[in-house]
Amino acid sequence: MARPFKSPSANAATRPPKAQAATPVESADPAAPSTSRSGQRLHKLLALAGFGSRRDMETLIESGRITINGQVAQVGAVVDEHDVVRLDSRILHLPFEAELPQVLLYHKPEGELVSQDDPEGRATVFDKLPRIKQGKWIAIGRLDMNTSGLLIFTNSGELANHFMHPRYEVEREYAVRILGELSQEQMAQLTQGIELEDGPANFESIHASGGEGANKWYQVVIKEGRNREVRRLFEAYHLPVSRLMRVRFGPVALPPRLKRGTMLKLEQKQVVALLEWAGLAVPRKPLKQLSPHDRDRATRVFVPKVRKQRRSLLETANAPATPEQRPARAPSGSRRIRQDADIKQASMQNARLNAGAKKRGERGRG
Repeated sequence: MARPFKSPSANAATRPPKAQAATPVESADPAAPSTSRSGQRLHKLLALAGFGSRRDMETLIESGRITINGQVAQVGAVVDEHDVVRLDSRILHLPFEAELPQVLLYHKPEGELVSQDDPEGRATVFDKLPRIKQGKWIAIGRLDMNTSGLLIFTNSGELANHFMHPRYEVEREYAVRILGELSQEQMAQLTQGIELEDGPANFESIHASGGEGANKWYQVVIKEGRNREVRRLFEAYHLPVSRLMRVRFGPVALPPRLKRGTMLKLEQKQVVALLEWAGLAVPRKPLKQLSPHDRDRATRVFVPKVRKQRRSLLETANAPATPEQRPARAPSGSRRIRQDADIKQASMQNARLNAGAKKRGERGRG
């Protein structure tokens, strides 16, 4: 049965009006902050990139050298991936999506300084570190010149801060050789605490681990990183330390295959485990799939070579231009540029030589 015809005018009159989407009203002031915009703090991104600590990055922002879209940045500014951040005229590429940091283990020998620069020109551990594309290496903890053992480097400021900040109380384990021997009462007193020049100090644990003759070995654990603390605790009982080596820092122990003066790069899964131990966010990017050969090559123990390290972002920004900096080398005026005529002349000469060799060969056969 056919349905009755409905006029379009009546259908349009009974249909409810279609709701229109509200269009956002743009502010007349382009510099006004957007309420719907989400981003991250500028000094945090600079620290995550490995350019320095957050405090150093705040100092750099206060200097007025950093701009956001042509405007001088302020401390606490929020940026996203659409903003153009510059240091003077240099564009900075910030890690809005966190990448997996790099971690290096180094068996430091005696006689090297843990310092970026030494006015006396002595050897430092930073002279041997390999180059990285972005950021800089940060030494987790320090070791005296006469102390050897485990030294950790990373380009993550947050990971380094979790290892070194006193509030986290990360354990440091040392193997100590002294000239003499401790009594049970002295060992108990060292765990309870004794008074030093800069306040009370103590070992979390201490136990004897053998020795020959007058030299005795002890394993000690502390949760502080004060200057020469282990040596001063033993020297309080007039027992000089003849050998001191760090064998563990937090969850990272000195691998047996890492000999003195060699380095080792941690695998990706080991770095993820360190981030989870520190309570830091693990990057959402999937781990790179490496072949067994590449994985073995990336985590192979190697002997570092002395290299000239790149200065940090703050040092580069504050360093004045020196007259010793040579400009780009211009091509010499006496240098002869190869022309097309030279190529043609060489081709003709080769053709004559080949023709002469062919004639000589024909005469020899005749």
